[in-house]
Amino acid sequence: MKEYLLSRQYRQYSQNPPIQSIFTADPSAHVWQDGRLYVYASRDLDYTPRKADFSTMDRYHVFSTDDLVNWRDEGEILQSMDLSWGISGFMWAPDAAFKDGSYYFYYPHTSDHPWNDHWKIGVAKSSNPVSNFEDVGFIEGAGGHALIDPCVYIDDDEKAYLYYGGGAKAFQAELHEDMVTLAGTPEKIDSLEDFHEAIWVFKRKGIYYLTYSDNHSGNNRLRYATGPTPLGPWTHKGIYLESVGLETSHGSVVEFNNKWYAFYHTNSLSNINELRNFCFDELHFNKAGEILPVAVTKQGAVRLEISKRKAPSHFTYQTAEDAKCLGCGIKSESHSPFEQVIVDLDLMGSVVKFENVEGFDGGRVSLGFYYSTSESLAKLRLIVNDVDESLINFPYTGGDHTFDGYVNITVPLAPGRANTILLVGGQGAIILEAISSQKL
Repeated sequence: MKEYLLSRQYRQYSQNPPIQSIFTADPSAHVWQDGRLYVYASRDLDYTPRKADFSTMDRYHVFSTDDLVNWRDEGEILQSMDLSWGISGFMWAPDAAFKDGSYYFYYPHTSDHPWNDHWKIGVAKSSNPVSNFEDVGFIEGAGGHALIDPCVYIDDDEKAYLYYGGGAKAFQAELHEDMVTLAGTPEKIDSLEDFHEAIWVFKRKGIYYLTYSDNHSGNNRLRYATGPTPLGPWTHKGIYLESVGLETSHGSVVEFNNKWYAFYHTNSLSNINELRNFCFDELHFNKAGEILPVAVTKQGAVRLEISKRKAPSHFTYQTAEDAKCLGCGIKSESHSPFEQVIVDLDLMGSVVKFENVEGFDGGRVSLGFYYSTSESLAKLRLIVNDVDESLINFPYTGGDHTFDGYVNITVPLAPGRANTILLVGGQGAIILEAISSQKL
């Protein structure tokens, strides 16, 4: 049974979207000193049946991988309630940077109502790329009406630059060495054709690239410009990612293991514009350094020749025998490695409760869910120690009795077996086999 369960958690082929348990958007991809690739993404909170709304975006998560196939949800790193300023929600497209031993997390957040008139560029700081970020306020002199989507680029000489913009206006400025104040007045960028938002800057073979989202009739495309310095002047070059059918598009570009990748988001999992997931595909250049059009795939274009499966450490299971059910049931199932499973979670009011869930020494713990479903996208509301984590996705597994579904989310737990997990049904048929907790 153990090897069978591990085969669900450790994949040999990449997939798009790579994270399916929660909705993510606006991916900011970086490779730090440890060689792992990290994606800092915004989160589209899902509270169906209430209509999804960009105003409720909050509770940023970060994800990491060493092979683009097996991803780790590192957990929540910041939410609007952590801030000393601003209003609830409105935590939109972020970015991150590393300098002098510290990680900086940049994000647009509105400080007052009317919300679109009061955008600021917030900053949080940590010595760890995935945890312990502390609010350090916002960048004075940046932001304003519709001015969002920060990008921070650090050049080879360690000088840092801030880019941001929205509503057809783009700005750039050098950052002070402290990474939280401007070294000069922001300069408006006027040479970007049909600019909308979502600036991203990177460098390849001595050429600086600035990518962004355009205004294409509610189905934004990703364009790019090039320049000789981090501040341009920028020359428009064209479109590198056609519309993926969304009202907004947002991307980043990163080199990883000697290949280049384009990150972007789609609504391919939900078919709802406000519930998105980040995806990635390989990026190619011609000899002149021009970006070739990205071929969007369902696989993410990565396959491991040798599986990297390994038994995770500090790992515990809880099965149907440990569950208390209200409005749902437990039945024997010979095809499941757990032999007993929880059913009828499609019924409104159905609740399954797991008590004494292992939190190890406390802090970030990955909760895993083993399941089957014949629905394209079923959901359960996850409540952890009385905190509503929103709905968790359970995508189609091929049928009710395939028993090969696995999703996970990283949440904070109390030390020891002092945690209670509630799963509330009524959002689609799921056969739940077990949950697990793993210390990261």
